[in-house]
Amino acid sequence: MTKTKFTLLAAGLSLTVATMAHAHATFETNSAPAETTFKAVLQVPHDTDDKVAWDQVAAAGQSAHDLKGPAPTVTPASSTQGHGEHGSHQTAGSPVEAGDLEISGGAVKAMLPGAKVGGGGFVVKNTGSVDDRLLAVESPAAGRVELHEMKMENEVMKMRKLEDGVVIPAGATVELKSGGLHLMFMEVKKPFAEGETVPVTLTFEKSGKVDYVLPVGAAVGGHKHN
Repeated sequence: MTKTKFTLLAAGLSLTVATMAHAHATFETNSAPAETTFKAVLQVPHDTDDKVAWDQVAAAGQSAHDLKGPAPTVTPASSTQGHGEHGSHQTAGSPVEAGDLEISGGAVKAMLPGAKVGGGGFVVKNTGSVDDRLLAVESPAAGRVELHEMKMENEVMKMRKLEDGVVIPAGATVELKSGGLHLMFMEVKKPFAEGETVPVTLTFEKSGKVDYVLPVGAAVGGHKHN
């Protein structure tokens, strides 16, 4: 889908709101790819029977401002959003749906000044009958985001990167948090501060991409330390 934004080049003309309410626009095309430009003819009532028409197209090298009635320039802009994408208007931690998945809760930990690596997570519930898989996570706040797991091996806690992602079994709920499956934000551009938010884009094998916003919590264990 596209939405169309108008840039009117009618220099030096001042129209009242009442007059513009009766304006009629004609486009030279019914549809166009996003970010391409085409012309439109705009007619506005002037007196009782007369109309003012902006239908002149500037020649190569000529400024539209030199024309008496320059045609408006119309540029369709993409407004497509994937299922479950809410962009920056989403409230941090509020549930988001993507296919049979529901993403909710979670947070990232506040970081010390100068730190470049941060951690966090969220909850994913699969209400469907087929397994899905979290393949990747991206964030403009970090150079990259990795999926990690911490587990005991021979009485030693070890952390490893999950190259194949995280399986979200059908009918199950998977929680990413410290001490188990979790996110690692690498090459963080600015240390996360408590009270801020961190946007992420999650890519699932079957449910596709979904945007989510994580709140920044306290640095250690959810408690403040003096």
